[in-house]
Amino acid sequence: MTTDSESAPETAGRTIRWWAGWYDAASWLMSFGQAGAIKRKTIEIAAPAAGEKVLDVGCGTGALTFEARATAPTVQIHGIDASPEMIGVARGKARRKKAAIDFQVAVIEQLPFADGEFDLVLSGFMLHHLPADVKKSGIAEVARVLKPGGRFVAVDFSGEGGGFIGHIITLFGHGHSHAGIEQLLEMIRAAGFAEVELVETKFKSLAFIRARK
Repeated sequence: MTTDSESAPETAGRTIRWWAGWYDAASWLMSFGQAGAIKRKTIEIAAPAAGEKVLDVGCGTGALTFEARATAPTVQIHGIDASPEMIGVARGKARRKKAAIDFQVAVIEQLPFADGEFDLVLSGFMLHHLPADVKKSGIAEVARVLKPGGRFVAVDFSGEGGGFIGHIITLFGHGHSHAGIEQLLEMIRAAGFAEVELVETKFKSLAFIRARK
């Protein structure tokens, strides 16, 4: 596993540390082989365009980050995660792919970027790791770093929709309840976003959220 010597920042959110090197394999198994299709659907909804500046918050090992780069090769893309081990894996991938992607150890509630710097912010399976107060401040930070008219696209477990995957998600405590998803949508609206919507997909146990600043 690739690791960096950086220390982990303080955060009340949960971080993935010692098993970061196995995270991609675990994601594939937990999604029953659908991890690739899920990230492609997320990027399809986000629709990164040539020349845009993109931020992936809670990027983990960079699954969404690299998918965004592959879809729109000329985007300028950054990824942050609170886990030095996850960022180490992502940086290792970037070196092997010779991809100029800026991966930083940082937390969503204190983003190391200027106001209005990004056209698009992505979040993949990270928001459920955050307690309500951190989630609220993190979404406010996302709004701060987005340009006017910029987009925020998040995908997370909903635990809804029934089926085997939904039951597994709920069993492991990863799912937002229906009420939890509604609260998340309200947090996004309260942070100043408009056009906040749940995008319907075939993945009934997942919530795909799209909003515009």
